[in-house]
Amino acid sequence: MGITHIVMFRFKQGLPADTIKDACERLAALSDNCVQPSSQKPYIKSTIGGVDNSPEGIQGGITHAFVMEFENPKDRDYYVHQDPAHLAFVKSLDGLVEKVQAVDFTDGVF
Repeated sequence: MGITHIVMFRFKQGLPADTIKDACERLAALSDNCVQPSSQKPYIKSTIGGVDNSPEGIQGGITHAFVMEFENPKDRDYYVHQDPAHLAFVKSLDGLVEKVQAVDFTDGVF
């Protein structure tokens, strides 16, 4: 079964807009840069995301959100725990984010 991975950020106030844009573009690029070692092919099915624009006012300070789809839990687990491109990206966020939240789910499993 597929896995949907949602990651949300609150970037630090005062960061230049181009710094935030660069981080977001690098996250989106993980769809191409994360490859399975056995196949040497990208394994993230899709990535979408952007800056918050909700009028509800219940974001809790979250400024940006991204949704990624994985074919199965094994791919998601590799991404989270082992993928060198993802781990390097996470490390590159040091000093840029105040808060990160991640939620994963399988569609229809309640």
